[in-house]
Formats: sequence, structure tokens, C-alpha cells
Amino acid sequence: MPILSRIAFALALSTAAVSACAGELKVMTFNVRTLAAQDGPNAWDKRRELFADTIRQVHPDVIGTQELFKQQGDDTVERLPEYTWFGRDRFGKHAEEHMGIFYRKDRLKLVKSGDFWLSDSPDKVASITWGNVFPRMVNWALFERLDDHKQFYLLDTHFPYRDQDEDARTKGAREMAAWIARLPAKVPVIVTGDFNTEPSSEAHKVLTAGLKDAWDTAPKREGPAKTFHDFTGQPTVQIDWILYRGVTANAIRTLTTSKDGRYPSDHFPVAADFTL
Repeated sequence: MPILSRIAFALALSTAAVSACAGELKVMTFNVRTLAAQDGPNAWDKRRELFADTIRQVHPDVIGTQELFKQQGDDTVERLPEYTWFGRDRFGKHAEEHMGIFYRKDRLKLVKSGDFWLSDSPDKVASITWGNVFPRMVNWALFERLDDHKQFYLLDTHFPYRDQDEDARTKGAREMAAWIARLPAKVPVIVTGDFNTEPSSEAHKVLTAGLKDAWDTAPKREGPAKTFHDFTGQPTVQIDWILYRGVTANAIRTLTTSKDGRYPSDHFPVAADFTL
């Protein structure tokens, strides 16, 4: 091949690679493990560096977190200054657990955001029904990608955890599905969360009536399907999901990162690559 042709070919490959990277959207769901817990050797101050390092491995564009306390969010942004985060806690303030959403400021613009509660009164802050012990909520945002101005919605949630909460989880799924159904059909939607129930549940069935589960549909999968491991590294249940519509799922990965026997959380984070 003549040298000019080789140069042109190399430039074409380089341009295609840049375009592919620019067109990709990296999404992570990560249950942080609350700051309030008495975790001894797994306390936040002993794992916050590893938590940031785990995010740095993937460098996602957007992260839906659960159980996040304000200090944990601020500690993470201090270590990863390309990110910012937002969201009220489940009582509508900033003293308790947040469904905090992190995003890369160099990749995404926050167009608008809000929240609603999983209850019979979704617009009432901190409302509790369905037998829930704590308020359960959804934090959401409409993002615009800076390079091509394509938009997408992201919803992040944390369902109740007790065995007897299965009905509440199903009702929460129905409320989320109804809320998503009112969004513009042409705008993609991605849902992250700790759903505290497995894909065999009614809640998963309700949500996947209108959404796809990236773990089931992505052509490339890495790591275990199960995600909750209670700081043991041996996961027992698949409760952390990434659901979507209007995008293409290319790959999904469960990160099992650890250092010196310590894990960044009691959940493995899950990261998915999409084409928007």
C-alpha cells in the first residue's frame, strides 16, 4: 500500500475509534454502603480511597448510587474532581441516605432533575406507605451529552430490603413504570438501582415490560451476575440492575475489585456500556 494510502487508512481508523468512543455512554450503579453503619474494618474511612479507585477503573459518564451520605459524596468528588453529584436524601434533606447521581462534567450537561417518593403520595416529600419502614424514593435527571447534544433520562432508586416488602417493591416498580411511560417516547431512559429483589421477582417483570435488562441483553458480560456479598467477596443475590430503553447495550460488567481483603462496598458495582 502506498505511504499516502497507509496514512489515510490510519487516519480513518483513528477517526472511527474517536467516534466510537464519543458515541459510547458508560453507566454504573453502585450501592455505597451507608456511613451510619458500624462496620469496623469496613468503615467508610477505610474504604473511601478504594471506592474512588473502583470508579476510576471504569470512569463512567454517570453513576447512580444508593445509601450515599453527603460526606461520602463529597469525599468521592474530592478524589474524582471531574465528577459532581446531586440529590436530596430520602427525607428531602441532606442528613440521611441519598440516591445520589454522579456525572462527569466534561461529558454531560444536567438539563433538569427532580425526585419522587415511592408511596401513595409520590409528590409528598418523605412520604411512607405500603408498610415501608423508611421513605423510598427515585432521583432522576435529564442529561445532554456535550459532544453531540443527545439527551437521555436517568432514574436511580433503592427499594426496601425486608422479605415482607415484596409487595411494596412491586408497587414501587409499578409507580416507576407509570412515571417512565409519561416521558417522551423518543428520549432514551436508563434506570439504575439496588432493587433488593432478584430478576425472578414481580418487580423485575413489571419494569421489564417496558425496559430491557442490560445483564440479559448485552452481548458481552463479565463478572458474576450476583452482586450483594456483605463484604465477603462471595455474592449471594442479583439485586443491582441497570435497565434501559432507546439505547443499545454493548457490554456489562460486575466489578469485584478488592485490595488487601477489603472491598469498596458490601455490593459489587455494575457498569454498562451503551450506544446512545
